[in-house]
Amino acid sequence: MLMSRRVPVALAVGALSAAMVAGCGGVVDGSAQGESAELSSGDFRPGAGAVPAGLEAFYTQTPEWGSCEGYSTDGQPLASRLECARITVPVDYADPSGDTAQVAISRNRATGDKIGSLLVNPGGPGASGLAMAIDGAGTAMDERFDVIGFDPRGIGASTPQVRCLTPTEVDEKRADPAVDMSPAGIAGIEARNADYARKCAERTGAKFLEHVGTREVVRDMDVIRSVLGDEKLSYLGYSYGTRLGSSYAETFPANVRAMVLDGALDPNQDPVAEVVLQAAGFQRAFDAFAADCATSGDCPLGTDPARFTARFQELVGPLVDKPADTTDPRGLGYQDAITGVQQALYSQSLWGMLRGGLTSLADGHGDTLLQLADTYEGRQADGSYSNIDDAFNAVRCVDDPPVTDRAEAGAADVEFRRAAPFLDDGRGTGNAPLDTCAFWPVPSSGSPHTIDAAGLPQVVVISTTEDPATPYQAGVELAKQLGAALITYRGTQHTVAMNGVSCVDDPVVEYLTELTEPQADLTC
Repeated sequence: MLMSRRVPVALAVGALSAAMVAGCGGVVDGSAQGESAELSSGDFRPGAGAVPAGLEAFYTQTPEWGSCEGYSTDGQPLASRLECARITVPVDYADPSGDTAQVAISRNRATGDKIGSLLVNPGGPGASGLAMAIDGAGTAMDERFDVIGFDPRGIGASTPQVRCLTPTEVDEKRADPAVDMSPAGIAGIEARNADYARKCAERTGAKFLEHVGTREVVRDMDVIRSVLGDEKLSYLGYSYGTRLGSSYAETFPANVRAMVLDGALDPNQDPVAEVVLQAAGFQRAFDAFAADCATSGDCPLGTDPARFTARFQELVGPLVDKPADTTDPRGLGYQDAITGVQQALYSQSLWGMLRGGLTSLADGHGDTLLQLADTYEGRQADGSYSNIDDAFNAVRCVDDPPVTDRAEAGAADVEFRRAAPFLDDGRGTGNAPLDTCAFWPVPSSGSPHTIDAAGLPQVVVISTTEDPATPYQAGVELAKQLGAALITYRGTQHTVAMNGVSCVDDPVVEYLTELTEPQADLTC
């Protein structure tokens, strides 16, 4: 499962990128009238299935289901059994008579005695969720639920889209190694970050950017629940999708029927500390990969664990100055090499491809790692991009307060390099540039806090012991905050539910369908 996208070193160096054609679709006229002061309140908690005042037209609309042709935005066709539709939501829930947006949804109809709908989300933020409606195929989940995928506002087939860079600009951004931590180098990186933020505002619209965060998406999720005819929400969320789930639980606890959160984010985690912990998680995944690679006899990292990191840097370090040859004329630069490696570290199923990619790199060829990086960045065969990276930046920049203190950015860079030596290019100076979010054109709308979801029914959190992207302890903390049952999976991968691991899938499906709580302290 995708995703919890990596955050750059010190929240800036090696910044993520992905884009498509600049611009976005225009908003349609609002169809609901009226306004309620409580709509923007953080403690707004209606009763089960209640329709908030002023939002009746949104909550009672009827989806027009049809073919999913034209809904895929990542180059992969959606399963033929799926139906798709778009529903209308207000851009600003405090102004429901104003501009509106459309949220794309997909449906895989229940094959048996239907309980209701099950909403699923893959995370990101920025990932399309339409294809996930086929999750659970062949299980009781598939039989008992209309499984509903969705592209959160601004993402994928939802309109308007968040768009910041053209494909050419994305390719240029990826080619920049962004490793110069001298004063001049830092100034240059910050100038490019500020330019990126400016283009996002120009090409997407500042008003829409202000309303693409988790705060609004959970309100959209409640509209989806209502238009599907469900009094209460059943939800399965992965990675960043766990933040959507926990935020929904906090905003609408009475509207939750069942909720499974896999690969959890801790809502009370300081964002900078979260990045450092994620770096440490990727280091553990790299070490595990290297140890496994060493058993092959021809590992490009050698057989001495004490030399794995040094050997890796010997392979990728020269790419800062000279990209490796690839069939594609772009070549493989340093940032794409790092991105490709991290993409492969999300799952052991990609370790063989990673070993092959590093072997090829040792021979001067970068095609495999470039392919992995393109997958991560959402680049398609025709050179266009999904908007996963622009959406990722737009959501994270409004979800949490930015780091604006350069001393804090420098300290974070030092901690990041210490936590993940294999990602340390050896050019650290103790200083670092401010991240894109420091230049973001709209204010943040969220901040770290402990979840308060009084009245929430029993929910389930799944956490994997060696998850590189969302460390295990974050799941432990989220389970405590929600009073949730915790399933621990021993493995080195990012998320696990509905991936064929029966000791996890069986209790998850039984919980979702029968509301049976998993056994206490379930570990497998």
